[in-house]
Amino acid sequence: MAMGGNSGNGSGGNNNRALIKAISDSKVYQEYERAFNVLTGLPVSLQPLETWQLPHHGKRNENPFCALVSQKSRACAACLQVWEQLCEKAVNEPKTISCPAGLLDTAVPVRLGDRLIGYLQTGQLLGSKPTSRQFEKAAKLVAGWGVEMDRGELKKAFYATKVINAKQHESIVRLLVIFAQHLAMLGNQIFIQQKNTEPPIIKRAKEYIYEHHTEELSLARAAKAVNMSTFYFCKMFKKVTGINFTDYLSRVRIEKAKNLLLNPNLRVSEIAFEVGFQSLTHFNRVFKKLLGQSPTEYRAQLLGH
Repeated sequence: MAMGGNSGNGSGGNNNRALIKAISDSKVYQEYERAFNVLTGLPVSLQPLETWQLPHHGKRNENPFCALVSQKSRACAACLQVWEQLCEKAVNEPKTISCPAGLLDTAVPVRLGDRLIGYLQTGQLLGSKPTSRQFEKAAKLVAGWGVEMDRGELKKAFYATKVINAKQHESIVRLLVIFAQHLAMLGNQIFIQQKNTEPPIIKRAKEYIYEHHTEELSLARAAKAVNMSTFYFCKMFKKVTGINFTDYLSRVRIEKAKNLLLNPNLRVSEIAFEVGFQSLTHFNRVFKKLLGQSPTEYRAQLLGH
């Protein structure tokens, strides 16, 4: 069962998976994952849009009850179905749903501008102390899946489920939302910097864009700089990078703008023209499209205002 019906197929899906893997392998993600595990006692996973794997299987803090029942393929299929439903709901904002066994699972979307690339996921928890009634319902469900095991062992595992109250859960989700924003920024940097497997001519084009992004830079000018026809350059650039020339140039400019916004003495309008935008309106629109908030909101969040 493939998860996440909102993902692109073909090269788009492959690009997303490669990007999520690069983010997962980063030091910042791994440090956060460890800190989250220790602080909450819960598992956390970063998943691409399409996956055939249970997000927390074999990971630190996996729920012992979930670990036991996942031994059966029918149980796995049921759990994957829950995650698929959850991800379909969590396209634009965090969502939490209850699985058939009564455990709560949460997904937080990770977006690269207006493009959904994956989910931060946690869960396998209860909102209050487990009751005998809840266990009986879960045990009956597990038996229906054909999972055969010692009842005492199953009960012990179920009662070992992490209990998180509503207020704590709200804070945990908020942490994941903030981290998802950080991952989006990291993903944007990785996306821009990826140079492995790209043809030397595209590498040269990217270097030219970096050097001249503050100027009024056109597709035709960039193509001429690398001795290619505008048409062929446009086609090749999009094939290699996954986005068109204009979008790439915008990302480079916005990355520069993010650094300049750290300086409270610079006006937003000054920053817009400094990084190469010809109008403040266009800058604001592109910034919000890529980061989900205006330059002013982004600066306020950075500076703690």
